[in-house]
Amino acid sequence: MTTASGSAASPMEKRGSDFAELSRWIKGAGLLRRRYGYYAARIAINAVLFSGGVAAFVLLGDSWWQLGVAAFFAVMFTQFAFVGHDAGHKQIFRSRRRNDLVGHVHGALTGISYRWWVGKHNKHHANPNKEDEDPDLEITAIAFSQGQSETKRGLVRWITKHQAPLFFPLLLTEAIMLRIGSLQAIARREVKSRRLEAALLLGHIVCYLTAVFLVLSPVKAVLFILVHQGLMGVYLGCSFAPNHKGMPMLSGDEKPDYLRKQVLTARNVRGGKWVDWLLGGLNHQIEHHLFPSMPRPNLRRAKPLVREFCARHGISYSQCGLLRSYAHVLRHLHAVSAPLRRRPGSEVM
Repeated sequence: MTTASGSAASPMEKRGSDFAELSRWIKGAGLLRRRYGYYAARIAINAVLFSGGVAAFVLLGDSWWQLGVAAFFAVMFTQFAFVGHDAGHKQIFRSRRRNDLVGHVHGALTGISYRWWVGKHNKHHANPNKEDEDPDLEITAIAFSQGQSETKRGLVRWITKHQAPLFFPLLLTEAIMLRIGSLQAIARREVKSRRLEAALLLGHIVCYLTAVFLVLSPVKAVLFILVHQGLMGVYLGCSFAPNHKGMPMLSGDEKPDYLRKQVLTARNVRGGKWVDWLLGGLNHQIEHHLFPSMPRPNLRRAKPLVREFCARHGISYSQCGLLRSYAHVLRHLHAVSAPLRRRPGSEVM
Protein backbone atom coordinates (compact mmCIF):
# COMPACT_ATOMS: atom_id res chain seq x y z
CA MET A 1 0.00 0.00 0.00
CA THR A 2 1.26 3.47 -0.78
CA THR A 3 1.17 5.74 2.23
CA ALA A 4 1.50 9.45 2.80
CA SER A 5 2.33 11.52 5.80
CA GLY A 6 3.58 15.00 6.55
CA SER A 7 7.27 15.82 6.65
CA ALA A 8 8.85 14.56 9.86
CA ALA A 9 11.12 17.61 9.93
CA SER A 10 8.35 20.00 10.89
CA PRO A 11 7.08 19.99 14.48
CA MET A 12 3.37 19.35 14.92
CA GLU A 13 2.84 22.82 16.38
CA LYS A 14 4.24 24.40 13.22
CA ARG A 15 2.08 22.20 11.00
CA GLY A 16 -1.00 23.25 12.88
CA SER A 17 -0.21 26.88 12.09
CA ASP A 18 0.33 26.24 8.37
CA PHE A 19 -3.34 25.93 7.49
CA ALA A 20 -4.18 29.00 9.59
CA GLU A 21 -1.66 30.96 7.55
CA LEU A 22 -3.11 29.69 4.26
CA SER A 23 -6.61 30.54 5.47
CA ARG A 24 -5.52 34.11 6.05
CA TRP A 25 -4.27 34.27 2.46
CA ILE A 26 -7.57 32.92 1.13
CA LYS A 27 -9.77 35.14 3.29
CA GLY A 28 -7.64 38.17 2.45
CA ALA A 29 -8.28 37.52 -1.23
CA GLY A 30 -12.04 37.41 -0.58
CA LEU A 31 -12.36 33.87 -1.93
CA LEU A 32 -14.80 32.66 0.74
CA ARG A 33 -17.42 35.29 -0.13
CA ARG A 34 -20.66 33.91 -1.55
CA ARG A 35 -21.27 34.21 -5.30
CA TYR A 36 -25.04 34.65 -5.43
CA GLY A 37 -25.08 35.93 -9.01
CA TYR A 38 -23.11 32.94 -10.28
CA TYR A 39 -25.41 30.39 -8.66
CA ALA A 40 -28.55 32.25 -9.71
CA ALA A 41 -27.33 32.15 -13.30
CA ARG A 42 -26.17 28.52 -13.06
CA ILE A 43 -29.48 27.30 -11.64
CA ALA A 44 -31.48 29.37 -14.16
CA ILE A 45 -29.48 28.04 -17.13
CA ASN A 46 -29.90 24.47 -15.89
CA ALA A 47 -33.64 25.04 -15.50
CA VAL A 48 -33.96 26.42 -19.05
CA LEU A 49 -31.94 23.57 -20.55
CA PHE A 50 -33.88 20.97 -18.58
CA SER A 51 -37.19 22.51 -19.67
CA GLY A 52 -35.98 22.35 -23.27
CA GLY A 53 -35.17 18.68 -22.80
CA VAL A 54 -38.63 18.02 -21.36
CA ALA A 55 -40.23 19.82 -24.32
CA ALA A 56 -38.17 17.77 -26.78
CA PHE A 57 -39.14 14.58 -24.94
CA VAL A 58 -42.85 15.40 -25.23
CA LEU A 59 -42.69 16.61 -28.86
CA LEU A 60 -40.64 13.66 -30.14
CA GLY A 61 -43.09 11.14 -28.71
CA ASP A 62 -42.50 7.44 -29.35
CA SER A 63 -39.33 7.93 -31.40
CA TRP A 64 -35.88 6.35 -31.42
CA TRP A 65 -34.49 9.91 -31.30
CA GLN A 66 -35.44 9.80 -27.63
CA LEU A 67 -32.19 7.96 -26.95
CA GLY A 68 -30.44 11.24 -27.73
CA VAL A 69 -32.74 12.96 -25.23
CA ALA A 70 -31.78 10.27 -22.70
CA ALA A 71 -28.11 11.17 -23.19
CA PHE A 72 -28.96 14.86 -22.77
CA PHE A 73 -30.79 14.14 -19.52
CA ALA A 74 -27.77 12.16 -18.28
CA VAL A 75 -25.73 15.35 -18.60
CA MET A 76 -28.43 17.54 -17.04
CA PHE A 77 -29.05 15.24 -14.07
CA THR A 78 -25.31 15.21 -13.35
CA GLN A 79 -25.21 19.00 -13.54
CA PHE A 80 -28.08 19.04 -11.03
CA ALA A 81 -26.04 16.72 -8.82
CA PHE A 82 -23.13 19.19 -8.93
CA VAL A 83 -25.40 21.98 -7.66
CA GLY A 84 -26.68 19.66 -4.93
CA HIS A 85 -23.05 18.96 -4.01
CA ASP A 86 -22.35 22.69 -3.68
CA ALA A 87 -25.46 23.18 -1.54
CA GLY A 88 -24.36 20.32 0.73
CA HIS A 89 -21.11 22.18 1.38
CA LYS A 90 -22.90 25.50 2.04
CA GLN A 91 -21.23 27.06 -0.98
CA ILE A 92 -24.37 28.83 -2.23
CA PHE A 93 -25.78 30.51 0.90
CA ARG A 94 -24.44 31.08 4.38
CA SER A 95 -27.70 29.77 5.81
CA ARG A 96 -27.85 25.99 6.14
CA ARG A 97 -31.64 26.07 5.72
CA ARG A 98 -31.41 27.80 2.33
CA ASN A 99 -28.65 25.48 1.16
CA ASP A 100 -30.69 22.47 2.28
CA LEU A 101 -33.70 23.75 0.35
CA VAL A 102 -31.64 23.91 -2.85
CA GLY A 103 -30.10 20.55 -2.02
CA HIS A 104 -33.44 18.82 -1.46
CA VAL A 105 -34.84 20.21 -4.72
CA HIS A 106 -31.85 18.97 -6.68
CA GLY A 107 -31.88 15.65 -4.83
CA ALA A 108 -35.51 15.23 -5.91
CA LEU A 109 -34.59 16.05 -9.51
CA THR A 110 -31.76 13.51 -9.61
CA GLY A 111 -33.48 10.83 -7.53
CA ILE A 112 -30.72 10.67 -4.89
CA SER A 113 -31.26 11.22 -1.17
CA TYR A 114 -29.70 14.58 -0.34
CA ARG A 115 -29.30 13.92 3.38
CA TRP A 116 -27.81 10.46 2.86
CA TRP A 117 -25.35 11.74 0.29
CA VAL A 118 -24.26 14.73 2.40
CA GLY A 119 -23.57 12.50 5.41
CA LYS A 120 -21.60 10.05 3.30
CA HIS A 121 -19.68 12.81 1.54
CA ASN A 122 -18.76 14.61 4.75
CA LYS A 123 -17.19 11.38 6.05
CA HIS A 124 -15.12 11.26 2.88
CA HIS A 125 -13.93 14.84 3.41
CA ALA A 126 -12.96 14.08 7.00
CA ASN A 127 -10.85 11.04 6.05
CA PRO A 128 -9.93 11.11 2.35
CA ASN A 129 -8.24 7.93 1.11
CA LYS A 130 -8.18 6.38 4.58
CA GLU A 131 -9.18 2.73 4.62
CA ASP A 132 -12.13 1.79 6.83
CA GLU A 133 -13.01 5.47 7.27
CA ASP A 134 -13.49 6.89 3.77
CA PRO A 135 -16.84 5.60 2.42
CA ASP A 136 -15.71 6.33 -1.15
CA LEU A 137 -13.30 3.39 -0.79
CA GLU A 138 -16.09 0.99 0.19
CA ILE A 139 -17.17 -0.28 -3.22
CA THR A 140 -18.08 -3.94 -3.42
CA ALA A 141 -16.48 -4.84 -6.75
CA ILE A 142 -13.52 -2.45 -6.64
CA ALA A 143 -10.35 -2.61 -4.53
CA PHE A 144 -8.24 0.48 -3.92
CA SER A 145 -5.53 -1.31 -1.93
CA GLN A 146 -4.02 -4.79 -2.01
CA GLY A 147 -5.52 -5.41 1.41
CA GLN A 148 -8.99 -4.78 0.01
CA SER A 149 -8.36 -6.98 -3.03
CA GLU A 150 -7.48 -9.97 -0.86
CA THR A 151 -10.87 -9.84 0.92
CA LYS A 152 -12.91 -10.29 -2.27
CA ARG A 153 -14.66 -13.61 -2.90
CA GLY A 154 -16.57 -15.35 -5.69
CA LEU A 155 -17.75 -13.31 -8.69
CA VAL A 156 -16.71 -10.09 -6.97
CA ARG A 157 -13.15 -11.42 -6.72
CA TRP A 158 -13.11 -12.12 -10.48
CA ILE A 159 -14.37 -8.60 -11.21
CA THR A 160 -11.75 -7.10 -8.90
CA LYS A 161 -9.08 -9.22 -10.56
CA HIS A 162 -9.89 -7.48 -13.86
CA GLN A 163 -11.03 -4.19 -12.37
CA ALA A 164 -8.85 -1.92 -14.51
CA PRO A 165 -10.37 -2.93 -17.90
CA LEU A 166 -13.81 -3.27 -16.28
CA PHE A 167 -13.68 0.11 -14.50
CA PHE A 168 -15.53 2.22 -17.08
CA PRO A 169 -18.13 -0.48 -17.83
CA LEU A 170 -18.78 -0.76 -14.07
CA LEU A 171 -19.50 2.97 -13.95
CA LEU A 172 -22.63 2.28 -15.99
CA THR A 173 -24.20 1.09 -12.71
CA GLU A 174 -23.10 4.06 -10.58
CA ALA A 175 -26.32 6.10 -10.82
CA ILE A 176 -28.43 3.05 -9.99
CA MET A 177 -26.20 2.18 -7.04
CA LEU A 178 -26.59 5.72 -5.65
CA ARG A 179 -30.35 5.33 -5.81
CA ILE A 180 -30.19 1.92 -4.14
CA GLY A 181 -27.97 3.39 -1.44
CA SER A 182 -30.50 6.19 -0.94
CA LEU A 183 -33.40 3.76 -0.57
CA GLN A 184 -31.45 1.55 1.83
CA ALA A 185 -30.48 4.52 4.02
CA ILE A 186 -34.10 5.64 4.22
CA ALA A 187 -35.33 2.13 4.98
CA ARG A 188 -32.72 1.77 7.74
CA ARG A 189 -33.63 5.17 9.22
CA GLU A 190 -30.08 6.41 8.66
CA VAL A 191 -31.08 9.88 7.42
CA LYS A 192 -32.62 12.93 9.03
CA SER A 193 -35.96 14.17 7.66
CA ARG A 194 -36.67 10.57 6.70
CA ARG A 195 -40.28 11.20 5.66
CA LEU A 196 -39.30 14.13 3.46
CA GLU A 197 -36.49 12.16 1.85
CA ALA A 198 -38.80 9.19 1.25
CA ALA A 199 -41.48 11.41 -0.29
CA LEU A 200 -39.01 13.15 -2.60
CA LEU A 201 -37.43 9.88 -3.72
CA LEU A 202 -40.78 8.18 -4.26
CA GLY A 203 -42.06 11.24 -6.12
CA HIS A 204 -39.06 11.15 -8.42
CA ILE A 205 -39.45 7.45 -9.20
CA VAL A 206 -43.20 7.72 -9.87
CA CYS A 207 -42.94 10.83 -12.06
CA TYR A 208 -39.93 9.49 -13.96
CA LEU A 209 -41.39 6.06 -14.75
CA THR A 210 -44.84 7.45 -15.51
CA ALA A 211 -43.44 9.95 -18.01
CA VAL A 212 -41.17 7.44 -19.72
CA PHE A 213 -43.75 4.66 -20.08
CA LEU A 214 -46.55 7.07 -20.94
CA VAL A 215 -44.67 8.61 -23.88
CA LEU A 216 -42.63 5.64 -25.09
CA SER A 217 -43.41 2.06 -26.03
CA PRO A 218 -42.19 -0.51 -23.49
CA VAL A 219 -39.04 -1.43 -25.47
CA LYS A 220 -38.07 2.18 -26.12
CA ALA A 221 -38.87 3.08 -22.51
CA VAL A 222 -36.53 0.42 -21.15
CA LEU A 223 -33.77 1.45 -23.56
CA PHE A 224 -34.30 5.11 -22.63
CA ILE A 225 -33.86 4.26 -18.95
CA LEU A 226 -30.76 2.16 -19.62
CA VAL A 227 -29.11 4.87 -21.72
CA HIS A 228 -30.04 7.65 -19.31
CA GLN A 229 -29.00 5.87 -16.12
CA GLY A 230 -25.93 4.25 -17.65
CA LEU A 231 -24.50 7.46 -19.10
CA MET A 232 -25.31 9.38 -15.94
CA GLY A 233 -23.35 6.79 -13.97
CA VAL A 234 -20.37 7.08 -16.30
CA TYR A 235 -20.47 10.87 -16.13
CA LEU A 236 -20.66 10.88 -12.33
CA GLY A 237 -17.89 8.30 -12.01
CA CYS A 238 -15.63 10.10 -14.47
CA SER A 239 -16.14 13.32 -12.48
CA PHE A 240 -15.21 11.81 -9.11
CA ALA A 241 -12.62 9.15 -10.01
CA PRO A 242 -9.70 11.46 -10.95
CA ASN A 243 -9.83 13.29 -7.63
CA HIS A 244 -8.32 10.73 -5.22
CA LYS A 245 -7.99 7.35 -6.89
CA GLY A 246 -4.35 6.49 -7.42
CA MET A 247 -3.24 9.05 -4.84
CA PRO A 248 -1.52 8.02 -1.57
CA MET A 249 -3.59 6.01 0.87
CA LEU A 250 -3.46 6.73 4.60
CA SER A 251 -3.06 3.95 7.14
CA GLY A 252 -4.67 3.94 10.55
CA ASP A 253 -1.38 4.90 12.22
CA GLU A 254 -0.78 7.98 10.12
CA LYS A 255 -2.11 11.27 11.40
CA PRO A 256 -0.91 14.13 9.20
CA ASP A 257 -2.26 17.58 9.94
CA TYR A 258 -5.36 18.83 8.10
CA LEU A 259 -3.44 20.70 5.40
CA ARG A 260 -1.22 17.78 4.39
CA LYS A 261 -3.99 15.21 4.73
CA GLN A 262 -6.15 17.08 2.22
CA VAL A 263 -3.41 18.09 -0.23
CA LEU A 264 -1.43 14.85 -0.37
CA THR A 265 -4.45 12.63 -1.02
CA ALA A 266 -6.02 14.79 -3.75
CA ARG A 267 -5.29 15.44 -7.42
CA ASN A 268 -6.27 18.46 -9.51
CA VAL A 269 -7.18 18.21 -13.19
CA ARG A 270 -5.79 20.85 -15.50
CA GLY A 271 -7.96 22.60 -18.06
CA GLY A 272 -9.89 25.73 -18.88
CA LYS A 273 -13.30 26.85 -17.75
CA TRP A 274 -14.92 24.19 -19.92
CA VAL A 275 -13.35 21.59 -17.59
CA ASP A 276 -14.78 23.51 -14.62
CA TRP A 277 -18.23 23.14 -16.18
CA LEU A 278 -17.70 19.54 -17.26
CA LEU A 279 -16.52 18.38 -13.81
CA GLY A 280 -18.59 20.77 -11.71
CA GLY A 281 -15.49 22.43 -10.25
CA LEU A 282 -14.29 19.11 -8.83
CA ASN A 283 -11.20 19.43 -11.02
CA HIS A 284 -9.94 21.84 -8.32
CA GLN A 285 -10.08 19.03 -5.79
CA ILE A 286 -7.21 20.20 -3.60
CA GLU A 287 -8.71 23.65 -3.08
CA HIS A 288 -12.17 22.17 -2.60
CA HIS A 289 -10.96 19.79 0.11
CA LEU A 290 -9.07 22.52 1.92
CA PHE A 291 -12.01 24.93 1.78
CA PRO A 292 -15.23 22.91 1.20
CA SER A 293 -17.51 25.94 1.61
CA MET A 294 -15.64 27.99 -1.01
CA PRO A 295 -18.03 28.81 -3.90
CA ARG A 296 -17.29 26.83 -7.04
CA PRO A 297 -16.24 29.80 -9.24
CA ASN A 298 -13.65 30.90 -6.65
CA LEU A 299 -11.76 27.60 -6.70
CA ARG A 300 -9.89 28.48 -9.90
CA ARG A 301 -8.81 31.80 -8.37
CA ALA A 302 -7.64 30.06 -5.19
CA LYS A 303 -5.50 27.56 -7.08
CA PRO A 304 -2.35 29.74 -7.62
CA LEU A 305 -2.41 30.83 -3.97
CA VAL A 306 -2.64 27.26 -2.68
CA ARG A 307 -0.02 26.01 -5.11
CA GLU A 308 2.42 28.77 -4.11
CA PHE A 309 1.81 28.09 -0.44
CA CYS A 310 2.47 24.37 -0.88
CA ALA A 311 5.66 25.10 -2.80
CA ARG A 312 6.89 27.36 0.01
CA HIS A 313 6.26 24.65 2.60
CA GLY A 314 7.58 21.72 0.56
CA ILE A 315 4.19 20.04 0.21
CA SER A 316 3.64 17.96 -2.94
CA TYR A 317 0.84 19.44 -5.09
CA SER A 318 -0.47 16.99 -7.67
CA GLN A 319 -2.16 17.94 -10.93
CA CYS A 320 -2.35 16.59 -14.47
CA GLY A 321 -4.52 16.60 -17.57
CA LEU A 322 -7.92 14.91 -17.68
CA LEU A 323 -6.91 11.90 -19.77
CA ARG A 324 -3.73 11.38 -17.79
CA SER A 325 -5.75 11.42 -14.55
CA TYR A 326 -7.76 8.44 -15.83
CA ALA A 327 -4.52 6.69 -16.79
CA HIS A 328 -3.30 7.13 -13.19
CA VAL A 329 -6.57 5.66 -11.90
CA LEU A 330 -6.40 2.62 -14.20
CA ARG A 331 -2.72 1.95 -13.41
CA HIS A 332 -3.48 2.07 -9.70
CA LEU A 333 -6.44 -0.31 -10.02
CA HIS A 334 -4.32 -2.69 -12.09
CA ALA A 335 -1.49 -2.61 -9.55
CA VAL A 336 -3.56 -3.24 -6.42
CA SER A 337 -5.37 -6.18 -8.03
CA ALA A 338 -2.09 -7.78 -9.13
CA PRO A 339 -2.06 -10.38 -6.30
CA LEU A 340 -5.31 -11.81 -7.65
CA ARG A 341 -3.67 -12.43 -11.03
CA ARG A 342 -0.67 -14.20 -9.53
CA ARG A 343 -0.39 -17.88 -10.38
CA PRO A 344 1.23 -20.32 -7.96
CA GLY A 345 4.95 -20.48 -8.60
CA SER A 346 4.94 -17.60 -11.10
CA GLU A 347 5.57 -13.88 -11.12
CA VAL A 348 2.71 -11.35 -11.06
CA MET A 349 1.18 -11.16 -14.50
